[in-house]
Amino acid sequence: MNIPKRMAGAVIHALQGGVVPRIGLQYIAVGREKEIEALLHDIEVMADGGASFRFISGKYGSGKSFLLQTIRNYAMDRGFAVCDADLSPERRLQGTNGQGLATYKELMQNLSTKTKPDGGALTLILDRWINGIRTGIAAETGLELTDPEFHKQVERKIYQTVDLLSGLVHGFDFAALLRIYYQSFVNDDAETKAKVIKWFRGEYQNKTEAKNELGVSICIRDDDWYEYIKIFAMFLKQAGYQGLIVLVDELVNLYKIPQSISRERNYEKILTMYNDTMQGKAQYLGIVMCGTPQCMEDPRRGIYSYEALRSRLMDGKYCDGKNNLNAPIIRLEALNYAEMRILVEKLAEIHAVLYGYEQIVTAEDMDSFIKIEYGRIGADSNLTPREVIRDFIEVLDIMQQHPGSTAESLLGGSSGFTFAPTALEAQEPVEDEFAEFTV
Repeated sequence: MNIPKRMAGAVIHALQGGVVPRIGLQYIAVGREKEIEALLHDIEVMADGGASFRFISGKYGSGKSFLLQTIRNYAMDRGFAVCDADLSPERRLQGTNGQGLATYKELMQNLSTKTKPDGGALTLILDRWINGIRTGIAAETGLELTDPEFHKQVERKIYQTVDLLSGLVHGFDFAALLRIYYQSFVNDDAETKAKVIKWFRGEYQNKTEAKNELGVSICIRDDDWYEYIKIFAMFLKQAGYQGLIVLVDELVNLYKIPQSISRERNYEKILTMYNDTMQGKAQYLGIVMCGTPQCMEDPRRGIYSYEALRSRLMDGKYCDGKNNLNAPIIRLEALNYAEMRILVEKLAEIHAVLYGYEQIVTAEDMDSFIKIEYGRIGADSNLTPREVIRDFIEVLDIMQQHPGSTAESLLGGSSGFTFAPTALEAQEPVEDEFAEFTV
């Protein structure tokens, strides 16, 4: 396998730690072709001015985050800007202590494009937008960059672009900030540019601070940050991108909110996003959220506990257990035996590249490993790719570090193991007896 050692290290170390690598996914991509195809169709719809909302449902370690990162890379390759965030107790979709705004800040911090895939692409996007207009005007008119008429034409084009946003909710203020950024760009005023970037990232504490520094009497708040996401999607199209894709992982943290009123407010925010995308109120915007089946379908605390969402998301009567990839929820099925066999072969090659040794695990060893993993009691319903990957990397590590070890001896001692769910999977949710009366 022709993979750079730096990338091989990122892949192995991330997988060993139970997380999805941000780079190198193409070297370990196995299966999920149908799911990826369904999501890529959504991307085509977004590029044509539409919008999309999808949930990805799967057990811990089933590959939700992997699929999310794969789609992230596909989208950037197709000219989209992508932002992603993991929900946590401090980051929600709606909150009374800034948790919603914290999610927005995380999304903006992780805003990425093909030329800047590791996040922090906001300044690059704005500068590229202005330079693109300047280049276009120069090509159309033949004017010199120092010609006053050139600056007038560029300014006129800039204002035409931002005026298209003024009709949206909060669009007027968004457009005003874009004008300020353009003027600071022309005047080479790095300090004002930094203040505008700070505003777009939601880092102003209150309206007074924004008024004093930028002259605008508004700032992004906990209850309206999603409106700015919709504006960003429209602006990105004007700036030469195909649109914006928002990826939200760890929905389980909404399920864990102990107060029912707080949970419902977060589910109401999801409903707003869902309705906007499905009804055409948003354009060039795609939203994908990931969660476990329990946090999705639990009738007491999950998303299905919010009747308006349950009625929109639940399977119809004709599905009969079949996975409908055109439905709002994509349910991940387990990788089959053959797909896992291909995956461990890829991992063996990458591990050998990373540590610089000749392949020491034979095809027969890999076959035996897969048979043992799938032969564990409870594997049919509980075995996940994360379990298999971590076990196999552990086998590779031991064999590489201890030359006397053989795959046969290591695997022989593992036969007969019983699959045990993780502590998170086994844990039953505890309902606060006062939850219904607290916020």
